Amino acid sequence: MKYREYPRLGESCYETTLENGLRIRVVPKRGFARKHAFLAVNYGSIDTRFTLDGRDYVTPDGVAHYLEHKMFDLPEENAMNLFAAYGGNPNAFTGYNMTAYYFDCTEQFEENLRLLLRMVMTPYFTEESVEKERGIIAREIQMYEDSPGSRLYEEQFRAMFAAHPVRVPIAGTVESIQAITAQTLYDCHAAFYQPGNMILCVAGDVDAETVVSLARELTPRESRPLPQRNYGPAEQMQCEAAATLQMPVSMPMFSLGFKCRPADHGDAFLRREIIGDLAAEILVGESSPLFERLYEGASSTRTSPPAMRAWETPAFSPPVVTAGIRRRWQRRSEQSWTASLPRASTGHFLTG
Repeated sequence: MKYREYPRLGESCYETTLENGLRIRVVPKRGFARKHAFLAVNYGSIDTRFTLDGRDYVTPDGVAHYLEHKMFDLPEENAMNLFAAYGGNPNAFTGYNMTAYYFDCTEQFEENLRLLLRMVMTPYFTEESVEKERGIIAREIQMYEDSPGSRLYEEQFRAMFAAHPVRVPIAGTVESIQAITAQTLYDCHAAFYQPGNMILCVAGDVDAETVVSLARELTPRESRPLPQRNYGPAEQMQCEAAATLQMPVSMPMFSLGFKCRPADHGDAFLRREIIGDLAAEILVGESSPLFERLYEGASSTRTSPPAMRAWETPAFSPPVVTAGIRRRWQRRSEQSWTASLPRASTGHFLTG
């Protein structure tokens, strides 16, 4: 196990990779009461087409999110009840290119970690339980369809990308999830929920060797070959479409973005992300001319400045990576919001 120190940050980290390919990172926080564990799977909503063992798979939109919901079902009981018995606070989310399961606790950390690993490694789906979940997820989809912020992001992706699966909402559509079956979930779990396609991160007053020992005990000894993903043809660097929507809300919103060549993983990607954040703040941050114009236009009806956020989103497929900014403000008595996208794209995570 490697040990790294970061004196300028006052932090350290243990890291190792098991024989089955599972990567483990442990950040010791001596004296801290709360402990955290985060297990991420390199599988998200855009992974709808793939090839494994010579067989081509085309799955309905929304499978990754559906699978996230159903992974809490264990043969003996729902994992949420078991976490509660151990004092754990679990949750999960699905993104465009990642699914993550995590918990925090103050006591019984080893029991909670055992449960997290066993839950993610134990597929248990019945047609009855899958059918029951369909209505729950359909209502969740409808909730996001009524959310201006979610619609803003999703319309941006539809404007930015011509065919890439990122154009589809993370949870899919009410229509697409009707085609998801228990066998669909088993197929996708077998393909992507492999140790070599995961990373376990732990932070707190814990023993790194114990974390590694539990992970080795509760994950398969070997990792199967991973699927080859198919995102379709490479997207053009230009955007031909723009989107404008009207919804009955009091705060108009818009998002801007640009396409650029993707950076490599690791330090190069982190550097690109930081540069993107800095550029966004310079262009539309609180000290930018654009902010001043928007603020002055809104000053007659509000006393607080517009809310500002900026970020860069990860690459979804070569040769495209997106960087986006979201801005919103109140102007007089307007009761609509607009997403104006001449060359724009942003992204978000959908909680399950």
